[in-house]
Amino acid sequence: MSVLVYTESEKGKFKKVAFEVVSYAKAIADKMGSTVTAVAVNADQPDTLGKYGASKVLSVKADSLDRFNAKTYASVIEQAAKQEGSKVVVVSSSANSKYLAPLLAVNLDAGYVSNVVEAPSNVSPFTVKSSVFTNKAFANTEINTDVKVVGLSNNSFGVVENDTSASTEEFSPSLPESGVNVESVDKATDKVSIADAEIVVSGGRGLKGPENWGMVEELAETLGAATACSKPVSDLGWRPHSEHVGQTGKPVASNLYIAIGISGAIQHLAGINASKVKVVINTDPEAPFFKAADYGVVGDAFEVVPKLTEKLKAFKAQNA
Repeated sequence: MSVLVYTESEKGKFKKVAFEVVSYAKAIADKMGSTVTAVAVNADQPDTLGKYGASKVLSVKADSLDRFNAKTYASVIEQAAKQEGSKVVVVSSSANSKYLAPLLAVNLDAGYVSNVVEAPSNVSPFTVKSSVFTNKAFANTEINTDVKVVGLSNNSFGVVENDTSASTEEFSPSLPESGVNVESVDKATDKVSIADAEIVVSGGRGLKGPENWGMVEELAETLGAATACSKPVSDLGWRPHSEHVGQTGKPVASNLYIAIGISGAIQHLAGINASKVKVVINTDPEAPFFKAADYGVVGDAFEVVPKLTEKLKAFKAQNA
């Protein structure tokens, strides 16, 4: 009756979100008086999940699983849940997990709630809080099905160390045929991916052209952040579409979001509203972003950003 959690990895290494969902599953297990079992696919060091609360890790090794396929992965997690008798299954809110979770819920005849932001307030009835209406409100939802699937919103719970002695078992599920064949995968080569970033530095048309993006990248590098952009910037070809964030681009749920030269169209704000702290730098004091931001700087980005970067570098050097 353990809480089952799907942990994402890439090229054998766990993503940060894997540690967050295990931390979250441990919080649920403690409320239920249970333990956490993790499913790890082609991961090199599955036992590291014990550091965050997993008591058991089902290690799946198969070359055919190197490339994500929602139907196949949903089947793997379904078989693991049935083997373990799990009544609660936790996944992240990554693009891949949002794709497989509805399929998994159908397979398990389970209720599914996405974008969950807190540990359950109650486990009987099982009640979770989730963000709704593009992060403009919250809903408290009871899941009354026998099996429950919970999709945790990224960066909402945090990574919590909870050292547990984890046993690792080989798990060999049957892999179903799929009508989808992945020919190739093209990935952005950013040092920090937007999906995993705790800090995102984003630029808009106020930067006037791609030749001025160096200061955005320098600030991002200083902060250990990912770089992003608004839709018009990617449409103009100034930055790759992989950096486009907003309602029609990649959603952002970072701890800190810095918007430089972005006016704050409603579609952009809807996609980044889940970020905990929002900072805007803009010359226009009437820009819509100022109403949504926690902190605002009215000023020329070409003056403000280099000075901010300089101060941050000095602070880092002082505290190195």
